[in-house]
Amino acid sequence: MTDTPTPVHVIGGGLAGSEAAWQLANRGIAVVLHEMRPDRGTDAHHTDRLAELVCSNSFRSDDAEYNAVGLLHEEMRRCGSLILACADAQKVPAGGALAVDRDLFAGAVTEAVAGHPLVTVERGEVAGLPPAEWDSVIIATGPLTSPALAEAVRDLSGEESLAFFDAIAPIVHRDSIDLSKAWFQSRYDKEGPGGTGKDYINCAFDKPGYLAFIEALRSAEKVDFKEWEKSTPYFEGCLPIEVMAERGVDTLRYGPMKPVGLTDPHSGRRPYAVVQLRQDNALGTLYNLVGFQTKLRHGEQSRVFRMIPGLENAEFARLGGLHRNTFLNSPRLLDGVLRMKAMPRLRFAGQVTGCEGYVESAAVGLLAGRFAAAERRGEEPRRPPPTTALGALLAHITGGADAETFQPMNVNFGLFPPVDDRIRGRERKRAYTVRALADLAVWLAEGGEG
Repeated sequence: MTDTPTPVHVIGGGLAGSEAAWQLANRGIAVVLHEMRPDRGTDAHHTDRLAELVCSNSFRSDDAEYNAVGLLHEEMRRCGSLILACADAQKVPAGGALAVDRDLFAGAVTEAVAGHPLVTVERGEVAGLPPAEWDSVIIATGPLTSPALAEAVRDLSGEESLAFFDAIAPIVHRDSIDLSKAWFQSRYDKEGPGGTGKDYINCAFDKPGYLAFIEALRSAEKVDFKEWEKSTPYFEGCLPIEVMAERGVDTLRYGPMKPVGLTDPHSGRRPYAVVQLRQDNALGTLYNLVGFQTKLRHGEQSRVFRMIPGLENAEFARLGGLHRNTFLNSPRLLDGVLRMKAMPRLRFAGQVTGCEGYVESAAVGLLAGRFAAAERRGEEPRRPPPTTALGALLAHITGGADAETFQPMNVNFGLFPPVDDRIRGRERKRAYTVRALADLAVWLAEGGEG
């Protein structure tokens, strides 16, 4: 039982909403988690499970010593994150990255949240602003916020939400990949969580093949945009593969198709360019094309991607897709603990705040849940230090970024207060992480959120 019978309402059962609900319930606060699926679907989801991953299955680098997102992983683990616990339990080999079996992961999150005695999951759309009697609400509807709710928030804020397209990479069946041409190897043979140093399938291009592939990408038929979508910018960190190809013949060869750290065992040489495929499920039967988000028509995807050496007979479990991603101008609209300035009973979390990435979305959900729990107990929410990954991300979206030019951002060391300028190179990154974990420990020891 809880001594605060009035629940906190969380709208959205994605990564951020699930994490927020978990943080609240584990602090003795009753929660009603509202998820519109399956009553109302989206353009990207396929199931009604909580925390369904619709793009990649990777949470990116798990290096907590030299990488900002790996540091964020570790901070979230130390804060009791459900999302990181389920990711660790359902990880699959992915070199230095933390990647998951997406079906087992979503199942684990759903079981944990729905099974918590203080959480009630209600299915159905919250169409418009939450009722006035909901005195504490976390809106974690993500990049696919329902039109009615998005319009209500826009009307309340007086701000036009910004938007961009987020493209989804294709997935192929492992047994349809020709390993007489492809091979297993991680860049520089690096091992990661659950990995062996041979965690990616690599498909090598020679120069003529690469140039032909680039031309095919450029000339392939693409999805038509609706009139109101044509001026929407892409997020630079998730550009469709064909958009990158249009920027220059070598753009892909110096981007997702860079051949560094790899040697083709069939030739004994470094390839001219390479396509990497990453394991997508625990069974190892599905692999996704790394960095191959696309808006090509499905028939064109099958034709063009089968030009990749080793994928001539590829069978696709899922072809790439495209969806619109909306987010708030958070530096202007939200206060330092994620409340909407125009209506403080509303708190926002996840990608709708303008953070980018699975881990960042869940991290903001973790903070929103802790802040709302502190308020329910009559305490003042305490923000994590800006020297931590959690604090740096929060500071960026609630005022650290320029509201006039605000765009979604992954966590990176550029968001942190600088360390001693005399520290250079790799040790500079380590200085950030050592300081962050020390400061996080103090924050947690002093009560964390409140």
